[in-house]
Amino acid sequence: MRAVGVIEFGGPEALKVVELPEPHAGPGQVRIRVHAATVNPADTFTRNGARAKALSRNPPPYVPGMDAAGVLDEIGEGTRTDLTVGEHVMAIVLPSGSQGAYAEQIVVPVESVVRVPAGASDVEASTLPMNGLTARLALDLLALKPGQTLAVTGAAGCFGGYVVQLAKVDGLRVVADASDKDEQLVHDLGADIVVRRGDDVADRILAAVPGGVDALVDGAVQNALVLPAVRDGGQIAAVRPFAGETVRGITVHQVLVASYLREQTKLDRLRQLVEDGAVTLRVADSFPAEQALEAHRILEAGGTRGRLVLEF
Repeated sequence: MRAVGVIEFGGPEALKVVELPEPHAGPGQVRIRVHAATVNPADTFTRNGARAKALSRNPPPYVPGMDAAGVLDEIGEGTRTDLTVGEHVMAIVLPSGSQGAYAEQIVVPVESVVRVPAGASDVEASTLPMNGLTARLALDLLALKPGQTLAVTGAAGCFGGYVVQLAKVDGLRVVADASDKDEQLVHDLGADIVVRRGDDVADRILAAVPGGVDALVDGAVQNALVLPAVRDGGQIAAVRPFAGETVRGITVHQVLVASYLREQTKLDRLRQLVEDGAVTLRVADSFPAEQALEAHRILEAGGTRGRLVLEF
């Protein structure tokens, strides 16, 4: 079985096409013939050695990839599911050693898998599971009530865009950041107010919402720079470990999507929202799996809107 992984950590050039044994689904598992695997920022941590300690319990190659879409081709013995072999499905994947989404075949818990949205290609659907569930988790941790105000940084990105759209589904008022070129995109995603992005974005959020927002999702990983935008006793959802001291009773929630690995009902709700037109699947570009290093170079250069996808 063909996969893309790293034997020695490094830059994008460390990604190599490797051959791995064909996996098989056991009880409670299914196997997917992967057609598309999304390239996410977290994948670079597998590649560059940032996750070396966690990965050290397994031998290389280390295969990145946290979400995928393709065809269900094996159901483990005794596994209860309404999915059938031959259906197009999408899955959130928790990479562990050679078990990442950058592979022709992956085995995952059945609770990590749902059908792809009707009318969506596998490339499009692959952008939803991990990114969508991370956005859903961020909002669930904040637990805001309809009518409250949420700020979103990095709103033009894939994760930030999903946060904006899901927040509107939840009935929230959304203030989101954007560059000049992305302002219309963020408006189209549903943001009520769009402010200019940058290190001083907190000042512009405060100008739009005097007194501060009820909560903020920090998709741009600006950490303490965004604290002034949040009201006393408010909340922040952070997708990376928060750097800086909190103030004024602000609570910081660490968003760890692994806790939603088996939230099949929530993933299927995301599928339904795509079919309803409330959530937009966004593909920046796609590449043959052999060009994974190029996809990583583009991702790390910044400015990607939507997700880059590898095709197998």
